[in-house]
Amino acid sequence: MSRSRRTSHRSGRFAGALLAAVLAGTGGLPAVNAPASAADEPPVRALAAPRIAERLDRGLVAVPASGGVLVTWRMLGNDPSGVSFRLYRAGTLVSETTRTNFLDARGSTSSSYEVRAVVGGTEQPGEKAVVWASGRLDIPLRKPPGGTTRDGVAYTYSANDASVGDLDGDGAYELVLKWVPSNATDVANSGTCTGPTVFDAYELDGTRLWRVNLGTNVRSGSHYDSFQVYDYNGDGRAEMAVRTSDGSRDSAGTVIGDAGASHLADNCAVISGPEYLSVFNGQTGRVMDSVPFEPARGSVADWGDTWGNREGRLLSATAYVNGSTPSMIFSRGIYERIAIAAYDWNGTDLVRRWKFDTNSSTNVGKGFDRQGNHNLAVADVDADGRDEIVYGAMAVDHDGRGLWTTGLGHGDALHVGDLNPARPGLESFNVHEHTGSAYGFEMHDARTGEILWGRKTGTDVGRGICADLTRAHAGAECWSSGGGLYAADGTKISDAVPGFGGGASYNSAIWWDGDANRELLDHRWSGTAGSGYGQILKYNGSTELTRLWYDQDARSNNWTKGNPVLSADLLGDWREEMIWRNNDSTALRLYTTPHPTEFRLPTLMHDPVYRLGVAWQNTGYNQPPQVSYYLGTR
Repeated sequence: MSRSRRTSHRSGRFAGALLAAVLAGTGGLPAVNAPASAADEPPVRALAAPRIAERLDRGLVAVPASGGVLVTWRMLGNDPSGVSFRLYRAGTLVSETTRTNFLDARGSTSSSYEVRAVVGGTEQPGEKAVVWASGRLDIPLRKPPGGTTRDGVAYTYSANDASVGDLDGDGAYELVLKWVPSNATDVANSGTCTGPTVFDAYELDGTRLWRVNLGTNVRSGSHYDSFQVYDYNGDGRAEMAVRTSDGSRDSAGTVIGDAGASHLADNCAVISGPEYLSVFNGQTGRVMDSVPFEPARGSVADWGDTWGNREGRLLSATAYVNGSTPSMIFSRGIYERIAIAAYDWNGTDLVRRWKFDTNSSTNVGKGFDRQGNHNLAVADVDADGRDEIVYGAMAVDHDGRGLWTTGLGHGDALHVGDLNPARPGLESFNVHEHTGSAYGFEMHDARTGEILWGRKTGTDVGRGICADLTRAHAGAECWSSGGGLYAADGTKISDAVPGFGGGASYNSAIWWDGDANRELLDHRWSGTAGSGYGQILKYNGSTELTRLWYDQDARSNNWTKGNPVLSADLLGDWREEMIWRNNDSTALRLYTTPHPTEFRLPTLMHDPVYRLGVAWQNTGYNQPPQVSYYLGTR
């Protein structure tokens, strides 16, 4: 398979220009028409500072579909707008098109395909694929052996969240998968010890590249072991970064810290002992550097209790805080003190760039404490070319200084993107846990924190989401467990929220079928403890959704959160793929859309907000990635 050379990519303007006709609902895109010569096109203008895009192949994929075989492939963010494609079946040209998908009426499950880009009239080297006969790709797994905790409780492993990166520099994504023990839980469940969290790296054919074990001094649970997979030093190969401690082991068995140390307290919390930030080679799984972890634990009581529940609320992300190269972001604290640190990896050393701390003299009394979320988002909210960290009801500027706070307190869900295209800039939709909050859910300006609209509920609003469901209302629709479906400007559409079979749906979203609206990605409980089966639901003007897809052996993660292992634009055209584990975690199931589309867009992974959203998707309470521009109908 041919690979293109790594090239730079300017974010924003290219994708936004292609979307103009989608947003207006004119039924086609300028890019769908016959392309002009790429040599005649002016350079693409950037909305922000230039960033290096991942060097990706075409991601060619083919699946059985109604009426034949659907073949899809990537248009890259740095392709000239005049790029076109030639698709071959078994060496015979079957389509010459400017689109990035083709429904082959003569295709079968035994067909093979090759796609070649045409730039300035010159055909480029191609990439090949065969049809996924079952409509999905099964990725075999090697489950870690179980064990017994110090209190005599046996545990086994199941596949959990994953992230992606090009670990070996070949232009294709590999997976980094988190394995969690059956006794993984928060310290809030006092007295429960957990087995260690384990990470594996896999090729999509199931080849395991390496295994890393965090050991018993890093508690296993949704708050303690979020991880980042990204190419931090620009060598074309992604690294993995995660918090470690004494006894963590890399793929070669190298021990980080003291192999024999145990820091478990009587209640099985870990509230003492060293913590490290470690970066691992993505190709080999070997540790390359470990430094003392910041934000450091310090006094446990600073974070909201004395037994280690709130001290252990940690999040992570990746952000371009200098505008051109990525930094890894790690945080501690949600309910009281909040601290966030940015680190750079230069290929040899981890270097801390800055730290924000609500306990510092520059931040005390400014309203930043108690404003954290169980998740975070990264976006250039002030359009200066550098990313900010949106941490729920507060935000931190690219340089580590506090940017704004709404003062509305802790929440469990937030969404940041161009949710309302009628107004400039990005918006954030948040839900809030405190019953006395002025708003149970609200939308605010992501640059200033100014509240745009919201509703007081007097309840703990634990779920909330925004997605453009319909052309009937401008912008994204937003709803929450606080009740009601709302347009992006705050107009109430319905007292009921979207749901299926008597259950509300506000866990995740996916671009799946052929239109520009988003579908809902969720699970349905099926009697298995802590798990349901995956489903995709479609809004058709009624809050009772239509089910487009389900698989009873595609199992969800993280209890009520109901998320897949990962959802992202991993292959094919701009629509999103999803990965679920099977019932016994012996394999992952990767699904791609079987629906044709009239629209062509650059891969979402070359949009900065979206790509970084995929990087932080495994953090805390999983949230779907958004894009930096408005993708939908209006």
